[in-house]
Amino acid sequence: MRASVRYFVCAALFAFGASLASAQSQVDIGVGFGAAFDKANPNLGADSQTGASCTTSTDATCVAAGSMNGFFLGFGGDILFYKHFGFGAEVNIEPGKNNWGPLQDRQIFYDFNGVYEPYSSKRASLVIEGGVGGARTSFSVTESGCVGPACSTEVEPVGSTNHFQVHAGVGVQIYLTHSLFIRPQFDFHYVPGLTNEFNSNAVPEATIWIGFNGGGGR
Repeated sequence: MRASVRYFVCAALFAFGASLASAQSQVDIGVGFGAAFDKANPNLGADSQTGASCTTSTDATCVAAGSMNGFFLGFGGDILFYKHFGFGAEVNIEPGKNNWGPLQDRQIFYDFNGVYEPYSSKRASLVIEGGVGGARTSFSVTESGCVGPACSTEVEPVGSTNHFQVHAGVGVQIYLTHSLFIRPQFDFHYVPGLTNEFNSNAVPEATIWIGFNGGGGR
């Protein structure tokens, strides 16, 4: 949870810095809605009694690991200091949780990117970005119990993993008005070590961004 707060603080600071630079630079700030995909590792799971990592082929109480295919919510923006070049940052987080064996997991991606717009007009622009960041998978367990008529449900964190990632993305930014835009975007995350939790280190993501252009315009 503390790490998640840090990511959102970084995003907020970036947005604040972007607003300061808007008088001289083109600034885009947006919210994204999409999904990222990675299959379950067929050899991984968690022990149904202890929650510890285990291998399904050798442990009778091992429950198979889950896949990554849930809804992601994104926050991000970019500043173009020159006509076609700039800098941006994004955070993508699963608001809900998925089942990962007997546990629940939540995934976060965050990245800092160079941004290049090779084509730009009043109607649309092509946006290409690439950079580095991190990926965090947090695990928790939900326990329910009753004492007489009183029942309660508690969510207990049981650990998390953090990995370095390389990120690339491409999108087409379509302007609905002079300032408002929608941007379908395809992203690719390469996360060394993610096979400790999922099937592949390569994670594709598809997102629709809705945002505001508060800079110098086009």
